[in-house]
Amino acid sequence: MRASFRLGRIVGVPVGVNWSVLVIFALIWWGLSANLFPTSYPDRSVVAYVLAGLAAAVVFFLGLLAHEVSHAVVAKRNGLGVGGITLWLFGGVAELRGEARTPGAELRIAGVGPLVSLIIGAFFGVLAMLLNLAGVHGLWLGVMAWLGGINLLLAVFNILPAAPLDGGRLLRAAVWKATGDRTRATVVAARAGWVLGLALIGFGLFRFLTGAGVGGLWLALIGWFLIGAASLEERQARVGSALRGIRVADVMTPQPQTASGEMTVADFVDNYLFAYRHTALPLTEDGRPVGLVTLDRVRGVPSDARGSTTLESVACRSDELVLASPDEQLTDLLPRLSDCADGRALVVADGRLVGIVSPSDISRAVQRGSMRDQVTAGR
Repeated sequence: MRASFRLGRIVGVPVGVNWSVLVIFALIWWGLSANLFPTSYPDRSVVAYVLAGLAAAVVFFLGLLAHEVSHAVVAKRNGLGVGGITLWLFGGVAELRGEARTPGAELRIAGVGPLVSLIIGAFFGVLAMLLNLAGVHGLWLGVMAWLGGINLLLAVFNILPAAPLDGGRLLRAAVWKATGDRTRATVVAARAGWVLGLALIGFGLFRFLTGAGVGGLWLALIGWFLIGAASLEERQARVGSALRGIRVADVMTPQPQTASGEMTVADFVDNYLFAYRHTALPLTEDGRPVGLVTLDRVRGVPSDARGSTTLESVACRSDELVLASPDEQLTDLLPRLSDCADGRALVVADGRLVGIVSPSDISRAVQRGSMRDQVTAGR
């Protein structure tokens, strides 16, 4: 899930917001200020309801951010990189680079998020009880009570043992610890995600048909998302299993054809594209990679502008390049391939370009790895 705009950095991790978060933020704000608070605390001013709803919605999303930041902090302490944190329609996601090395690391990374939500929920719950004991029974007591309840609900929902929820990660850690097989553990968690997703869809449709309205459809939508995400995790686990033990050097195309960033798009099309049948061309200076241009990027240049447009101006820039070393495990490279939209990695040794890895190279490696696994399983 890509961020539509960035908020800055927290503990060194880029934090962004996808536009879809505005939808759920508006729904929460409207639901609280136009329905829940006026019904529970009548005879207040419209401005009071609007401000209370706004405050509750903002603090709720700050709690979601704290949940994801906790994942990022623990992941970094356990040796994983974090590409960023993005808030979106279904909450938030911390983009981890790679996989936890041990079941214990998986347990710590997954478990800290629900723990933070639980602590936030308990804090506001206790605060609401103290206000109640002090005789404060107004609108802001309702804000505290709602924040306590919603964060506790978030913690409980997240520990349900089904991928891609944090509880699914906890289940994977447990199965991984018991069997020693991370792929099998991931498949178990993904299948549990399927079951939970189907249950939510069924329950949501039932609620909708019996008069729950949008709330029922929302549950069904969450179930649909869970099924899609769980299916993706299972596929990624099987791909990771097929590629286990394969190095980048084993699949890369060595010594690829290169060009200068000063070359025009017209020269690339006339002299490289058809002569070498390349769909991607690294740009180098003194043997060092400085960019990457692909056929998809070239297609976006109008025909009448190709003679005056340089490859450098349309290439994936140097700070966006995905770089790998020849001895790096291919499974460690895969999560980084989405960093640049072209889906390719440049292989570098001692700062100089020695190869390129394309999606077709990875597909062939997956096919070979799958055949290897089948032969091994048949023995």
